[in-house]
Amino acid sequence: MTTETKAAARQTSAGPDARTRQRTKLGRLAADLARDKYLYLLALPGIVYFIIFKYVPVGGLVIAFQNYSPYFGIMQSEWVGLEHFQRFFSNDDFVLLLRNTLMISLLNLVFFFPLPIVLSLMLNELRSMAYKRFVQTVVYIPHFLSWVLISGLTYLMLSQSEGLVNKIIHELGGSRIGFLTHPDYFWGLLTAQVMWKEAGWGTIIFLAAIAGVDPQLYEAAVVDGAGRFRKMWHITLPAIRNVIVILFILRLGSVMDVGFEQVYLMMNGAVSSVADVFDTYVYRNGVQQGEFSYSTAIGLFKSIVGIVLVVAANKLAKRFGEEGVY
Repeated sequence: MTTETKAAARQTSAGPDARTRQRTKLGRLAADLARDKYLYLLALPGIVYFIIFKYVPVGGLVIAFQNYSPYFGIMQSEWVGLEHFQRFFSNDDFVLLLRNTLMISLLNLVFFFPLPIVLSLMLNELRSMAYKRFVQTVVYIPHFLSWVLISGLTYLMLSQSEGLVNKIIHELGGSRIGFLTHPDYFWGLLTAQVMWKEAGWGTIIFLAAIAGVDPQLYEAAVVDGAGRFRKMWHITLPAIRNVIVILFILRLGSVMDVGFEQVYLMMNGAVSSVADVFDTYVYRNGVQQGEFSYSTAIGLFKSIVGIVLVVAANKLAKRFGEEGVY
């Protein structure tokens, strides 16, 4: 028997087994769909949303390599390769935009990210359930306020001429401070707004993780003489460490997105040198000036940076023994 004949015989003999395994897998899938059909139906709107608004638009990224014209469309627009990326990286504003974006994101990571963790630990230590629910409700409410309203409140509180804070300072004999017009205050002001608005909402995941901690661990710690701080440090924090690491990795993925609406509403001519970020730059060039290909190239650059950071952080977390995102 020749080599070709033997190979054909092996393929023939292995064929039914492969087809049988495939039919078995399809049968299991059909059984799972039939058993959990209502759960899959419940997830269907979310799946459709992500397909339409997250995956389908990915095809439009090709215009970053074109001189896109709405008249000619994607198929007939001129291809220019990496021209828009070269223009962006050689632009004098690139370093300024990168600095502002990274500094705002760094401040959020350093000051805002740990705040929901600390707040969750404090809420978990409250013994009165009524008071705990009241505090949770109070800290949740700012999340539902729009950035327009928050910016308006900020102007009312910190305006140099009519702001409440400056009026108090003036009545106490001090000089009015330009919180909204001095570049040195801008990054800290944005960070404070995010902390006030989102800290309470960020506690939801951490409180859920804390609720899953085995109560027997706390009982054993009490027997050993551990106080509240020791229980938090040696039991609660290690128990939710994986959740903290996963959320931190996901947070790194959005390090280039600092929130267009917030920055745009708070920005003015006096602080433009520290307020202009990639999102506001894309708005000016992409929406106002109609440079769709150029702004898409900037958006693609931001996405690539986010993906690289997530992959690198995930590998680093696994190297240190954590589960990571995937």
